[in-house]
Amino acid sequence: MLINSAVYHDGRIVAEPGLDGVSEALESRSGFVWIALRDPTDDELGLLQRELDLPPLAVEDARKGHQRPKVEEYGDMLFAAMHLLEVGADGNLEVGEVHVFVGPRFVVSVRHNSQQGFLGVRGRAEREPHLLGQGPGFVFYALMDAVVDRYFPLIDAVEAELEQVEESMFQPGQDRQAVVQKLFGLKQRLATLRHAVTPLLEVTSKLHGGRVPAVCMALQDYFRDVYDHLLRIQGSIDAARETIIAATQVNLTLVTIDESLVTKRLAAWAAIFAASTALAGVWGMNFEKMPELKWAFGYPMALGAILLVSGALYWRFKRLGWL
Repeated sequence: MLINSAVYHDGRIVAEPGLDGVSEALESRSGFVWIALRDPTDDELGLLQRELDLPPLAVEDARKGHQRPKVEEYGDMLFAAMHLLEVGADGNLEVGEVHVFVGPRFVVSVRHNSQQGFLGVRGRAEREPHLLGQGPGFVFYALMDAVVDRYFPLIDAVEAELEQVEESMFQPGQDRQAVVQKLFGLKQRLATLRHAVTPLLEVTSKLHGGRVPAVCMALQDYFRDVYDHLLRIQGSIDAARETIIAATQVNLTLVTIDESLVTKRLAAWAAIFAASTALAGVWGMNFEKMPELKWAFGYPMALGAILLVSGALYWRFKRLGWL
């Protein structure tokens, strides 16, 4: 579906052609065209391929989706694939994609399986015509910058939730299994973020310094800024992963400690009942030569001895912290 189509000259809109009039609009005017599509049909992509002479392999990637983040060169054109991440209803991260075709006189963004639009990016660019006047390269930077900036709230949310889990781990009566499930869920979200960030970090490093594609040549400082943002996010992901590993180990240690405390309690009560059982067993043998069996105070004495020994053991185990 076509979201927007506009021809810009010196940073201002001069025409809004349809998909079938893009090549004609570019021939009759100077400037470049910026086209935005969402979940396009094969016919729409085929029409754009003919109008702008897009690379067949790149169009095929945009048609199928499920691409790893990348930037590929096709002559004087670039094709970029980036992941769009958003929190789903179940709290997990849902992965969409945006594919960007960048040529000397055009930018085409193709969005798949995502509710995140780029109207804000277009509005920002149109409010700064001196930047938009730098051509398709600036639009490419603006789109990439918007994608990367949307990763920051996601990693911030993971870090905040991780702090809450760490604080709750030491609360008495905490469900250790629930803690492990939360940590595993956070680890999955970090893995999804990492799959989006790490490949993009690698390809963004090729857009500044050294051999740079022609459409990005004048905007190397901008792409270096995006690279710095990705480095920060990558560092946060690595730090959060290490924290999750440490928290998981601490949680397992706490489980072991809890089991040890239970074992101590059971052992203490077993010792108390064992002593009582031993005394009762002695007086329950009913040998003929046991004078206390015929003594009037034999029964109260036996009960008193059992209570005294049990009480002494209970007091001792209580002082040791076993009960």
